[in-house]
Amino acid sequence: MKWLSLSLSLLASCQAFAPSKSPFFTHTTTTTSTNTQLYQQNDYNVVFRTSTESDSFDSLKLGTARVHRYSDPNSGLDGDTEYIMWYHARDQSLNEAGKDLPPLSTGRIGRATSRNGLIWERDEVGSVDTDMTGVSMGLNTDSWWGFDTAHVGLGQVLMPMVGPAIRSEGGVYIMYYMGGSYEETQIGLYLEDEKRARVPEDAMIKGMKLKIGAAISQDGVTWGRVEGDDPSGACVVPYDAADGNVADVSMKAGIPEELYCGWPEVVVNPVAEEDQKKAAKDKKRDNFFMYYSTMLKDTKEKAIGYATSENGFAWTKQGIVLKPTPGTLDGAGCARCNVVKKATLDAEGFWKEDDSGWIMFYEGVSSEDGKHRILAAESDDLESWRKIGLVLDVGESGESWDAKGVGSPHVIRLDDGFFRMYYTGESESGETAIGVAKTLDLSSWVREQAELSFAFE
Repeated sequence: MKWLSLSLSLLASCQAFAPSKSPFFTHTTTTTSTNTQLYQQNDYNVVFRTSTESDSFDSLKLGTARVHRYSDPNSGLDGDTEYIMWYHARDQSLNEAGKDLPPLSTGRIGRATSRNGLIWERDEVGSVDTDMTGVSMGLNTDSWWGFDTAHVGLGQVLMPMVGPAIRSEGGVYIMYYMGGSYEETQIGLYLEDEKRARVPEDAMIKGMKLKIGAAISQDGVTWGRVEGDDPSGACVVPYDAADGNVADVSMKAGIPEELYCGWPEVVVNPVAEEDQKKAAKDKKRDNFFMYYSTMLKDTKEKAIGYATSENGFAWTKQGIVLKPTPGTLDGAGCARCNVVKKATLDAEGFWKEDDSGWIMFYEGVSSEDGKHRILAAESDDLESWRKIGLVLDVGESGESWDAKGVGSPHVIRLDDGFFRMYYTGESESGETAIGVAKTLDLSSWVREQAELSFAFE
């Protein structure tokens, strides 16, 4: 179906889309043992690649990666710092003829672990109740009417924590994810007038009307879906005035119609210590903020909307926070974001957070060259955002592993005062991988050395 891939090229291009004192060995994609890889000038900051096993769920494309770093005194390992990564990926089976799914990297969600955040080992077993080996969250095979029966993608995972970097024993993980079903929609709905004219009116696509759901876990490996208010089981759905269930969607007046809702980023709205008792009694307080990627039905703009919640499961849509700025690096779209609290490391080695400062890293699509880059915006209240500009560009050379696009950023703090960004990059040939960059100030990012280099004479 040549017209299918052609008409959705803008939707598909570059889905996904940095500090360390010394370089590390990198792990091979088979993850059965740790091996060195020869240094290449253009991929020195790659930390995770697609699997070399053709029957693996992550053998074709990699997408959003979410990394958490924490201390676990009960781990029994030398040093108590561990890293865990969840990511979504796709194998060739989801691109087979007849499935007619959007050519994204969404498919199933996997998990990997690390001791330093650079050498990763896949969980090759996964959850026992998923539809494929090595998968942590698979397709919904229990509810044929579910929103997530055809493909799923990762949004964010909230860890059970007793402090900013200490995992709580016996707590609950919450995963926010998006999914698509085999429901058909017209391809023309997602295209501007010029491109829509080149596509047959009856051309259809499946799984494009993305919706957002939630799942919970006690170990971060096996997940149970949480039934949302929508009949499909989703907790956040695109606003469609023609949908008979629209009356059940909680939202602020004046919300624009949307074609999909995906890539949810959820932030816990902190409470000052002196206000904790008052906040605990306030059932209307917005304790959670969700930022999601959408396309506006009338203008076909790729934008970032937000919703709020008191409990993290029932959400009220509040509107759009970021839209494209014509003629700039996000002139063709804003999508896939990560929101972090501004913070600095004090003299005693503790992270001190800014009382009101937040920064959003998001994926901007250029209206000039169509490439995806990582940009930033800042906010004092999580509601109003001011664009800052470019923070991470595509690879300098056309041969770079991330020359076609970079995106789906996720930022964590390290003990030495640096921030590390994990991001997904795409090469000009369409291959995807996860790389790292680093900074001290959240603005001047440089690609981080992640592989051991060898010098040959």
